[in-house]
Amino acid sequence: MGPIKTVKERCRKCYACVRNCPVKAIKVKEHYAEVIHTRCIGCGKCIAVCTQKAKVVEDSSEETRQLLAAAHKTIAVLGCSFPAFFHDITPGQLVTGLNRLGFNEVHEGAAGVEMIAPAYNELVSQPSDKPLITTHCPTIVDLIERHYPQMLKNLMPTVSPMVAIGRYLKKIHGDAVRVVYISSCIAGKFEIAAEQVSGVIDAVLTYKELSQMFHQQRIDLTRLGGTPFDGLKPDKGSLFPVTGGPFQVFNIQDSFFQPRFISAEGEENSLEIIRDLAAGRITARLVDIRFCNGGCIGGPGRNNRLTTFAKRTLIHKHYKNGDIQYNTADSYNSEPPEISFTRTFRNKHKRLDLPSGDSIRKILQHINKDAQENELDCGACGYDTCRQLAIAVHQGLADTEMCLPYALKRLEEDRVIMAQKYELAKHALSQEFGELAIVGKDVHTTEVLNLIRQVGPTPTTVLIRGESGTGKELTARAIHKMSQRTDKTLVTLNCTTLTDSLMESELFGHTKGSFTGALTDKKGLFEAANGGTIFLDEIGDITPKLQAELLRVLDSGEIRPVGGNSTKQVDVRLIAATNKNLEQGVQEGWFREDLFYRLNVFSITMPPLRNRLDSLDELVEQFLRSTSKRVNKNIDSIDRRAIQAMRQYRWPGNIRELQNIIERAAVLTQDNCIHLENLPVVFTELIGKHQDEPNGVKASFRHTLQKQITLVEKGLLKSYLCDAGGNVSEAARAAQLPRRSLYRLLERHNLKGENFKPTTNTD
Repeated sequence: MGPIKTVKERCRKCYACVRNCPVKAIKVKEHYAEVIHTRCIGCGKCIAVCTQKAKVVEDSSEETRQLLAAAHKTIAVLGCSFPAFFHDITPGQLVTGLNRLGFNEVHEGAAGVEMIAPAYNELVSQPSDKPLITTHCPTIVDLIERHYPQMLKNLMPTVSPMVAIGRYLKKIHGDAVRVVYISSCIAGKFEIAAEQVSGVIDAVLTYKELSQMFHQQRIDLTRLGGTPFDGLKPDKGSLFPVTGGPFQVFNIQDSFFQPRFISAEGEENSLEIIRDLAAGRITARLVDIRFCNGGCIGGPGRNNRLTTFAKRTLIHKHYKNGDIQYNTADSYNSEPPEISFTRTFRNKHKRLDLPSGDSIRKILQHINKDAQENELDCGACGYDTCRQLAIAVHQGLADTEMCLPYALKRLEEDRVIMAQKYELAKHALSQEFGELAIVGKDVHTTEVLNLIRQVGPTPTTVLIRGESGTGKELTARAIHKMSQRTDKTLVTLNCTTLTDSLMESELFGHTKGSFTGALTDKKGLFEAANGGTIFLDEIGDITPKLQAELLRVLDSGEIRPVGGNSTKQVDVRLIAATNKNLEQGVQEGWFREDLFYRLNVFSITMPPLRNRLDSLDELVEQFLRSTSKRVNKNIDSIDRRAIQAMRQYRWPGNIRELQNIIERAAVLTQDNCIHLENLPVVFTELIGKHQDEPNGVKASFRHTLQKQITLVEKGLLKSYLCDAGGNVSEAARAAQLPRRSLYRLLERHNLKGENFKPTTNTD
């Protein structure tokens, strides 16, 4: 495990860490992106760019507290850049604060820079044909060890200033002493774990972590007095963290026109110069590389917003400040002990499997990069090119969902499917029959239900025949419900609602630009219903061209979008319905014979309502329940005379007409019962025609006329009251009748104005 961790719950897979990681040491998993520690160089870029704070550096505060609580002597070493980060207090106040935390001594890390200066000077003075690379930046060392192992021979075999002062203090006090290094560099947390220098530094704290420790201990540094530093007093080593500082410490001077000593800072410059060194394009003697912008004062562990120039000025002031006190013990003034400042490096490169050209091509095709012009190289995934993403997918570092154009296309396709499902659901809710159950116990209905139970579980194509309004779509839904595809989509389309060209696009889809208005690719209903069922109502109305296309789909199971060159395989069960005589259509030539036989595999003929009057009571009861909810009235019955009239009617509109008449009557009734007067006049006429007087003689003309006049009069009164919202005075003015006369008419017909007042919905 490395010092950079991922808080999985916070990660939103925005790929900011992938985009900004210079070595792509990020592996994208299903729900989060984590750091690959064997590839990480500890630059901290992923921490800086993660707005969700999902990438965090391992906190060393607790480890430091444990060291301070132990009986061992604990020494704090402040990195060279500390004056730029604790600029609002004096160095002496910072030392006092560290003593308050429990540190026995506080040293300046700049002394370690001066310890390695002789080794640098000796190596530079030796003749060599290869450029030397400085090793005081742990990120650069990790970058070469893990990603540019061919440059290992160029690394100077010298420890960093942190390790140098750690070895010095361990030599002076013995291994029992504990050393905590404090700096802006989180890569130091990597470095102390390296086997070549392990055990020298016991913990690395960032300035931010140190500030949090002061805050937790309620130590206000601004109120403290000053305390001298311990250990050796540095000289030019204090300039080490800024640009050009190392050359000042190592007393290196160079020619302006033919430089032998080169320095580079920042991510881009560092990577460029390492690539140039690897390619042999640089012939310098010494190359000083530091990964952070501005040198060590730009480290990721910073905790203030000062500019690089302001921090550089603070470093210069600290170097020139002669008032800083040092409490140098005799052990530090004596002859320095013999200490080795050398180290070795090793190849930590983990070679990843490189995919073949065919593998890359397949991955690119999967994300719709089947042509060169589709490789947008937009970088949204975090990789510079689509091919780099394909390689990362092959290596298990990325997944295809990271491609933004691909994800947007998938999202659009899903949106289209969801829109289609929404329309289907909305259509289903607005259907005449709110329930899937087919109501009725008459002989004809029982026969239909038996046929549904037999054909439902099979994949057989079904042709539903019958007059308009007999419930053909309800039957199709019942078949789908009984099938093995009930958990899949049922797509319905009325073939009379669209033109020939739109019907083809609706059924089979189209490609972008295939016709005017085709701005994007669109899935057809056959593709949307893949794995499920498609119901084509009024199949007899489609044109011969569409009949041929439909026949091809039924025979081969393949569809071709309008304007497309390739076919798509679909698995769809077809249910068709018609109110036309298809046999006659075959004879007259307006319906294909081969398509007719392909559709007429299993036929169900829906009986008209006039043949199902034995189930009329059940149908009316069901429609009363559904209509009551729709019109927001509690209607629970229908009177005997209304039912009697319904039995006399021929029902040319079948069940659909019955439902509409029930809903109309429910709106008109003034109580919880539907009366004969609420039905259309034709029903009253039917009752009048079949009603006889008690003596067996048909009612006289005068009697029948008077009855019709009474019904018309009552209907007019209701109409005026409805328009007036139950206000009798306003209804009288509209009818141009005296109010007293209107009251007498209302009393005669047992009507009250209050029954016509509009109801308010309190929901």
